[in-house]
Amino acid sequence: MALISPQLQRFLLTKQHGGSFKSAAEKSSFNIKARSRSCSAIAIDAPGSALTDVGGIRWGSTSLQGAREEMEDAVVVRSDGLDGFSFAAVFDGHAGFNSVKFLRDELYKECCAALQGGLLLRGNDFKAIREALQETFEKVDSKLLKWLESNGEEDESGSTATLMFVGNDTLVISHVGDSCVVQSCSGKAEVLTHPHRPYGSNKASLQEIKRIREAGGWISNGRICGDIAVSRAFGDMRFKTKKNEMVKKGVEKGRWTEKFASRVQFSGDLVTASPDVFQVTFGTDSEFVLLASDGLWDYINSSDAVTFVRNQLREHGDVQLACDALAEAALDQRSQDNISIVIADLGRTEWQGLPFQQQNVVYEFGQAFATVGIVWLGIWISTSMLLT
Repeated sequence: MALISPQLQRFLLTKQHGGSFKSAAEKSSFNIKARSRSCSAIAIDAPGSALTDVGGIRWGSTSLQGAREEMEDAVVVRSDGLDGFSFAAVFDGHAGFNSVKFLRDELYKECCAALQGGLLLRGNDFKAIREALQETFEKVDSKLLKWLESNGEEDESGSTATLMFVGNDTLVISHVGDSCVVQSCSGKAEVLTHPHRPYGSNKASLQEIKRIREAGGWISNGRICGDIAVSRAFGDMRFKTKKNEMVKKGVEKGRWTEKFASRVQFSGDLVTASPDVFQVTFGTDSEFVLLASDGLWDYINSSDAVTFVRNQLREHGDVQLACDALAEAALDQRSQDNISIVIADLGRTEWQGLPFQQQNVVYEFGQAFATVGIVWLGIWISTSMLLT
């Protein structure tokens, strides 16, 4: 269901991308192309309709292929192996699907073992939980690198991974990459993770840039060594075990000079699989948790996404339908990336009784008109002064 009028949608496109579709035919062509390349979620124990699980939590999950040649995302939702907790993950792959294929099974298995079948999660010892997940991520990354190398091919694939362990009152997140987790608290979006990217002026990005430079790497056009735009991920051998080979190939391809390469000295991995681990206690105002790849967040902000999902649930109460509609809305905003989304409705909200919530873009639309009015007023005043 579209919650944004065509006029507002065109305005938002213009604001975000510097232009709109040239015609209705162009928009139709884009939407048909995007939807014809859709891919159902790779989910375990998650059927096409919402799955009701621990403590009445209801799940929705979906993956759609955007305007990309390949689908390199995967979504996993599981309700076994962690007593009292459910598991959900989004994997956003790059340079191939092999790393994602390895992670979607192996990482969950290793996490279950490290968390002692949920015993650590129930014990609520955050230090022990964090250490277990950090060790697990590094262990699985080491296994993945060996597996990629054993394939006998120059497999440069990698993948981000954002995992959620959801209990009745607690959420634990283990996060590597640029997917994001957002919690809805009475309609207010609470962003729970920070993207690991080698560009930007926020604290998280500055820390990543510092780490990469201290390891002997460099940033060019917002990319590590001019190549990759995410600073934490699984796989990516050329930035870990094959760094010197990567530099040598760069010289051969004319990307940099031999003189430049001779000065490069690595002291650590440029891309790392060390995760940020967070623990969140659900409050009385907690409604749902939304995990999605950057294919959503680069085109729809957290506040608008939360409002969109709330209005969907208010209308029909189906988490899976809300999940599918949000993915379609990202495509409608001309998302060029693959889009993977997981929604966990905590089962605490009587959706049918909520008032309809206006999209933030309505406010932004008004702000735009006010800004234009102020500009024209300034021009008129300046012109009047010149004439007098």
